[in-house]
Amino acid sequence: MGTAKEWIESGKAVLGIEFGSTRIKAVLIDETHTPIASGSHEWENRLENGFWTYSLEDIWGGLQKCYSDLLKDVRDKYGIGIKKLGAMGFSAMMHGYMAFDEKGQLLVPFRTWRNGTTGEAAAALTELFQYNIPQRWSISHLYQAILNGEEHVPQIHFLTTLAGYIHWKVSGEKVLGIGDASGMFPIDTETKAYDPVMMEKFDRLTEEKHFSWKLGQILPGIRLAGEAAGVLTEEGARMIDASGELEAGVFLCPPEGDAGTGMAATNSVAVGTGNVSAGTSAFVMVVLDKQIEKVHPEIDLVTTPDGSLVGMVHANNCTSDLNAWVGLFQEVLGSFGLKTDVSQLYATLYNKALEGESDCGGLLSYGFLSGENIVQVNEGRPMTVRTPESRFHLANFMRSHLYAALGTMKSGMDILIREERVQVSQIYGHGGFFKTPVVGQRIMAAAMSTPVTVMETAGEGGPWGIALLAAYLLEKKEGQSLGEYLEKEVFAGSAGSRMEPVEEDVRGFEEYMKRFIAGLDVERLAGKLL
Repeated sequence: MGTAKEWIESGKAVLGIEFGSTRIKAVLIDETHTPIASGSHEWENRLENGFWTYSLEDIWGGLQKCYSDLLKDVRDKYGIGIKKLGAMGFSAMMHGYMAFDEKGQLLVPFRTWRNGTTGEAAAALTELFQYNIPQRWSISHLYQAILNGEEHVPQIHFLTTLAGYIHWKVSGEKVLGIGDASGMFPIDTETKAYDPVMMEKFDRLTEEKHFSWKLGQILPGIRLAGEAAGVLTEEGARMIDASGELEAGVFLCPPEGDAGTGMAATNSVAVGTGNVSAGTSAFVMVVLDKQIEKVHPEIDLVTTPDGSLVGMVHANNCTSDLNAWVGLFQEVLGSFGLKTDVSQLYATLYNKALEGESDCGGLLSYGFLSGENIVQVNEGRPMTVRTPESRFHLANFMRSHLYAALGTMKSGMDILIREERVQVSQIYGHGGFFKTPVVGQRIMAAAMSTPVTVMETAGEGGPWGIALLAAYLLEKKEGQSLGEYLEKEVFAGSAGSRMEPVEEDVRGFEEYMKRFIAGLDVERLAGKLL
């Protein structure tokens, strides 16, 4: 504790802050990259005028509350505040759409990754580029706005992501880490820049509109991990710390998306490594040694924070419906006057799932609160379906919902492995799905048909990952790659729990997936009728 206190007082501690889907979290680390304090703030998106969004008040109020919670933790543990930092970084959920005019005013409310409103644009751009352009990418949102004839488009002066927006406002720099930038527009991984051929195609596609801007003029500049990305301004310091203690001048690493921070937090930036994040949404990422052969709408191509090509399968939905069922069971128990610790309830129900049949006894669940682009579901309707022959009991019910949380992601991962013959030796897992020991890890190993390792630090997730990227900015040696830095300086000697897939689980999951795919028309119809 004395060392941590001295490190904070000396102004050398490094801070990472990540804006996740349901929580803003801050993690402060010391010279050993160990978290020494943390803070958080719960928040939630809302559906307004057909778009999932967070307001600017949500963003800045949430940031200050998160930082205030971090300060409280520091004061409670060490009896001091925070005046200086060695470095800091911001990350956030990737993609989405934040468009600003020449005065820096937001033109339309922030459109998050969760929106499934850009199908026409995404399909047209995928055809034009012969490169998969997902609906949630910024360029899809932009082109859909153009197709819709939205009045704000001619006024666009700057387009960025949530992480890029926060970084810009606290530093004055309109830049973005390459990993997050790769969710705005395709990247040329040789030059580490936006693909120039595709940019020219887009400008030709829209030239008849006679906009005052070209695409290259409104996108943020790209920075690689380890490159300087500005410093915290006086105004920026006040936007973070309402107490006024935090001093300006802090070095900032490039702002990144939650996919990139997940890779950093799991030591998964080298070719052949992979990681899976499973929480409100779910995505699996595998670092590739070459471009994939075909255009697959289920496979996104993004990059690591240092610019290597990554195959990514992203599902909008993962644990939200599962969490709702746990909440219902807690309510049932409460109706009988029984108070239960929520962590204990999760552990009990998750472990109960392992008692279920490997194929869930014929049960089928969809946890789609929102649409799911990979499987062509436009509007989510959570549901559980069973036949008269299904074995309907708690163990099978819980197992079905754990499988359902990973079903969409698995359908994409199967394409990557079976059709593109991508080799994955091991996947590192992080996120809320893994909080209960063994269960989530075992289910994930069955879904991926690959060993899954959960590190002791997995619970820290993205905020710790962006803190590591900020530390890399300060500490990297001449010529030291991000992969080498993580391997030698951060994860050397780190303990992790590795789990091989259980053959019976793998077979059972495959049987479950047959029902999952076959029943998707029911889910699609529910969105139309209900």
